[in-house]
Amino acid sequence: MDERVATALSEAFPERLVDRTFGVGPSWNGANETVGVAFDDGGRAFCKVAVDDDGTRIARELAVLRYLDAERSVSGPEVLAADPDAPIPYLVTAPAPGRELLGVWEDTDNARREALLRRVGATLATLHAERFEAHGEIVGSDPRGGLDLDPAPWPDVLRATIERTREIGTSERLADHYDAVFDCVEANRNRLDGAPAALLHGDVAKPNLFVVDTGKFEPDAAPDGIVPIDWELSHVGDPARDLVRAEDQLLNGFDSEGPERYVTSLYKGYRDRAGELPPGFSERRPVYQVVRMLGRSGFIDQWATYLDEPLDRLVDRADAELQARLDAARTSL
Repeated sequence: MDERVATALSEAFPERLVDRTFGVGPSWNGANETVGVAFDDGGRAFCKVAVDDDGTRIARELAVLRYLDAERSVSGPEVLAADPDAPIPYLVTAPAPGRELLGVWEDTDNARREALLRRVGATLATLHAERFEAHGEIVGSDPRGGLDLDPAPWPDVLRATIERTREIGTSERLADHYDAVFDCVEANRNRLDGAPAALLHGDVAKPNLFVVDTGKFEPDAAPDGIVPIDWELSHVGDPARDLVRAEDQLLNGFDSEGPERYVTSLYKGYRDRAGELPPGFSERRPVYQVVRMLGRSGFIDQWATYLDEPLDRLVDRADAELQARLDAARTSL
C-alpha cells in the first residue's frame, strides 16, 4: 500500500483494518491518486489523496458531494470520511451504485447505447438546472450547506479551469497550445459574457459515470439512473461548456468524431429534461471545442501510449486539429 494512502486511511479509520488496496484503472490526473480499499470486515471504499499535499481539489469535491446529498438533484457517491486540511488531504467514498458506464457500453448494442446517452443527457440537464447568481470556482461549503464560491466573470473562471488542466497535465510537449487557447478565450470574451451560471461536473467521461439499472434500456425509455463520480474539476459556469465536453469525452477520438446518432441521443436526453439545449449553445460551442483540444495537448504522451502511435505523428495531428478549431471559432464570430 502506498504510504500516503496508508496514512490517510489510518487517520480516517483508526479502528478499522485494511485487508488490501487495489487499482481503479489508468488515470490521466497527476494531481491526485485514487485506490480501491477492501477492509477486513468485508466493506469496500475508494480513497483519494492529494499527491502534492494541496487539498484544494479534495475540498472542492467534498463540497459538491455534500451539496448533492442535501439537494438530491443528482446523486453522487456517499462520503465516508474526508479531511482536505490534513497533512495528506484525503477523501474516502463508498462505491457508487450500479456499473461503470464504460463496461456497460462495451457490453451492449447501438440501440441501448443511444438509450444510455439519453440518460446521460437528462442527468446533465438535471445538474445544470442548479443555477447560481454568479460564476465562480468552488472553494468549499457555505454555512447553510450550499457551495462557497470565489465569484468571477465566466471567461476568467474558464481561464482558471484551463490552468487546472495545465496543472494535472502529463506533458509539456505542446505547452504553446495553452497560450493559443487563452488567446481564443480573450478574443471571444464578449461572446462568453452573459452565459448562464450552473453547476458543472467538468469531467463527464465513461469511467466517471455509473449506470443504475432501472430496467429501462429500451430506446424510448425515459433516461435516468446515472450516478457521476469524481467531482474534483466541478465549477459554476456555462452549461454549454459541460455539454460540449461531455460529447467530446463520451463519443470522440483523438481527432475523430463519434456517430451522429449518438450525438443526437445525448442532445435528445438533455432536451427531454430541460426543454432545450443550454442558452447560447451553438454560439459558444466553437470556443469550447478549442478549449477541449487541451484534453489532447496536455496529455499527448498518454494518447501516444493509448493509440500505440509515434508521439511526433500525434503532435503534428494535434497542431493541425487545434488550428482547424481556432479557424472555426474565428469564422463563427
